[in-house]
Amino acid sequence: MAKNDVKVLGAWPSPYVMRPRIALNIKSVNYEFLEETFGSKSELLLQSNPVHKKIPVLIHGDKPICESMIIVEYIDEVWTSGPSILPSDPYDRAIQRFWAAYVDEKWFAAMRGLRSAQGEERKAFLDQVTEGLALLEEAFGKCSKGKAFFGGDRIGLLDIAFGSFLGWLKVTEKVNGVKLLDEAKTPGLVKWAERFCADAAVKSVMPETEKLLEFSKVLAAKMKGAPPPKN
Repeated sequence: MAKNDVKVLGAWPSPYVMRPRIALNIKSVNYEFLEETFGSKSELLLQSNPVHKKIPVLIHGDKPICESMIIVEYIDEVWTSGPSILPSDPYDRAIQRFWAAYVDEKWFAAMRGLRSAQGEERKAFLDQVTEGLALLEEAFGKCSKGKAFFGGDRIGLLDIAFGSFLGWLKVTEKVNGVKLLDEAKTPGLVKWAERFCADAAVKSVMPETEKLLEFSKVLAAKMKGAPPPKN
């Protein structure tokens, strides 16, 4: 398929935008990445996602598909010649979807809160994040069945859902002076994270930690209405 038949609307710092890009890379699908400008929404975005007006959006031919995990599943169903992203077993699919929803709705929400919280609130968010990582360590053992990824031998749905947040996890560690992925507490996840970031489907779209850290400072300054920090 021609590159201009598949487009992704997004922005490089977004973990949600990483998801369809990784999925397309797994399937070896050429696509055009259309970078949205931070703080504004293009006419194409508003036309393609009139309900949520958010990135990412996959445009396949003239059909827009919205919401990152829905896009990933769509990619898996449409491009069947590449490696499968979802497990073939219905129970295994259900479990991966369950943990992917947990990562989005509970775990990342707590990590996002940790970045700006202070005092007792910060401690509460930190506890939630570390407890979540302990649960995901256990889930990794069960889902991977002793193999390299949550999806087994290859990157799967849960790998994409959780792995897309690894850049922001590293930023959160730096900003808060904490170690969240710890060899002593989550040895399986530590090794998994290394393998995930080194995978050919991920390397080209995983933001550098320092670049992401600088973006987070600019984002925080804009949210507070202050001028961005100088280097």
